[in-house]
Amino acid sequence: MKTFLIPLLLLTQLVSATDQTLGEERDAAVRVQILLDQKMFGPGFIDGKPGTFTKRAVAAYNRSMGRAEDDLVAIQLEADALVSATYVTATVPRDAKRFVNAKLPTKREEQAKVSALSYRSYFEFMAERYHTSEDVLYELNGRKKTWGVLPGKTLVVPNVEPFKIEDIKPGRMHSGKNSELSKRQVIIDTKEKQIQIYEPIDTSVASNGEAISSGETKYRLVASFPTTPGQERYIHRGTWTLRNAIEWPTWRYDKQLLQEGKRGKEALNIPGGPNNPVGVLWAGLSKSGIGIHGTDSPRTIGRSQSSGCYRLANWDAVRIPQVIRPGATVIVK
Repeated sequence: MKTFLIPLLLLTQLVSATDQTLGEERDAAVRVQILLDQKMFGPGFIDGKPGTFTKRAVAAYNRSMGRAEDDLVAIQLEADALVSATYVTATVPRDAKRFVNAKLPTKREEQAKVSALSYRSYFEFMAERYHTSEDVLYELNGRKKTWGVLPGKTLVVPNVEPFKIEDIKPGRMHSGKNSELSKRQVIIDTKEKQIQIYEPIDTSVASNGEAISSGETKYRLVASFPTTPGQERYIHRGTWTLRNAIEWPTWRYDKQLLQEGKRGKEALNIPGGPNNPVGVLWAGLSKSGIGIHGTDSPRTIGRSQSSGCYRLANWDAVRIPQVIRPGATVIVK
């Protein structure tokens, strides 16, 4: 991890007014992950342990900035300059109780009967809100504060812009009409487990960042997110179109579809929520039944296979309408 080390004096200034720390090296890495996250180059969940997805995010972000992919010095200096504090103190919002159900059932038949697939605890609520894991919050706050956290109480969290589930509107559709975001191109790399977003550029104007050629149009990389691709037998490689984007979707639990890849006649409608298997947003492709969506297990992104779709952490999935809209080209390779 030494590539993320910075002088101790600077570290002391950046950790913030709180006394909590994960250690010098991890605090420095947390700032890099925060920078990448806020620049739309998802590093996975923020934990200060730069793994495969953080390294891929570093490479992609550096390319977008016109730098060498392995330029760790530049990105660390940028993170140290732009991330004013490594950690901040956050309060569990009073209305968080609308999104927590400690008695949420685990069986699909029972889940179909509840109004929403909520978080199972305020601890889980806060971990996802700040793009991290329960383990990291435990390290920063200790057992007493994390296990007993309730609305109105505080936790020390990574200094990242929170994922505000209360801003999601069930059933809200994101249109691509008259949107420049519909002209963008999406590359889903099933080997690298990355969803990369490119915008068309005017080749008559000098521009930093990577450009790829697609016919007479060139594109520049503007965002990337780690994803869980479908099982190899269910991957439909080719060129598709983004058809829709809807918040807080219900999920059709079709056992036959999940096991055989074929739509069955019997299914359950599982209500929306952060613990819905498709998460808080569904962006369907022109290939029927296939889409980009959220997840109920952000820690498994890239570490397990889906049944054919492309899973993102909810905090990344909810940002999809900010970077692409229906009409965008999606290339699965």
